[in-house]
Amino acid sequence: MRLFLDAHHHAYLRQLAREFSASPSQVRDELRQLNEVGLLVTRQEGRQLVYSANAAHPMFPELRSMVLKALGMDRILDSIVERLGNLEQAILIDDYAQGRDTGLIDLVLIGDIDRRNLDDLVIKTERHINRKIRTLVLTPSEYEALTPTLTTRPRLILWSRATGRGWERRKGDKNVSPIRQDSSALAGN
Repeated sequence: MRLFLDAHHHAYLRQLAREFSASPSQVRDELRQLNEVGLLVTRQEGRQLVYSANAAHPMFPELRSMVLKALGMDRILDSIVERLGNLEQAILIDDYAQGRDTGLIDLVLIGDIDRRNLDDLVIKTERHINRKIRTLVLTPSEYEALTPTLTTRPRLILWSRATGRGWERRKGDKNVSPIRQDSSALAGN
């Protein structure tokens, strides 16, 4: 799943086999099929092939959307944007940013956030998606001060008011669709 969460992530065959607790031959067959239909791209690094999602494939946005929905991110983001005040940016960090469903979702929320509504939302959402959510709420200046530390960790910008990237809800549309984001926005570029 993590390959379709962020096209910048890549993985080796044995790494994926360990994550899925499957034999390398089983994983190789699946990767070969995904590569043949153009959903994955490969490159050679030494003697190993490195796999990553093909962001240019027309199905990539839909696959990314499905992965985010499977992880419960669509519900979390909808609720955050609608109920929590002045959200500037929502960033997924650590395991889920790498596409690993460990059961603990780490979110960094930047802006003027209503903490009481956030705590209520977290409790309700955790029950609904059967995962634990840990949040770090920062003001824009606190985020700037922590940026050097945060950029060393795996991260994925889920939503950003400044760039209009991330998750976007269209008026009258009940579906949420992902918009491709640029990781340079996190670094302040």
